[in-house]
Parts: sequence; structure tokens; C-alpha cells
Amino acid sequence: MQENKKQLYVELQTIADQGIVLFLDGSPSTPEYVTHVLCAAEGTCYMRDYVYDEMEGVLKELHFDKVHLT
Repeated sequence: MQENKKQLYVELQTIADQGIVLFLDGSPSTPEYVTHVLCAAEGTCYMRDYVYDEMEGVLKELHFDKVHLT
């Protein structure tokens, strides 16, 4: 589990270092906080949503949104 957490953090930090903004449930966030929430969320699923700049075709935001299963 600890290795997965470290890999996720490194991935998100790399993304943030490229100027891509991270969001967690609609609010701007940090690699540390997103990693903490995703790894502590037992029984909760989060979906990644990649938001691209339509003019330039580059990734500008990465959203993590809680999935509500009914």
C-alpha cells in the first residue's frame, strides 16, 4: 500500500510541476492532499477527468471527482 501511495504522489507531483492544476471534488488541490484523500478513501471511488485546452490541445487540469454509486 505504501508503495502505491508513493507512486501516486510522484505521478501527481510530476503533473503539477508541468503547470497542470489538480482539483479534488471541484476545488483546487495539491499532490499531497489528493494522494492522502485517495489513499484513505476506503470504499469510495474517484474518477479522473482530464481537461484540455481546446485551442492548444494540451492538458491544463486534472480533476478527481467522487463517484456516487446508487
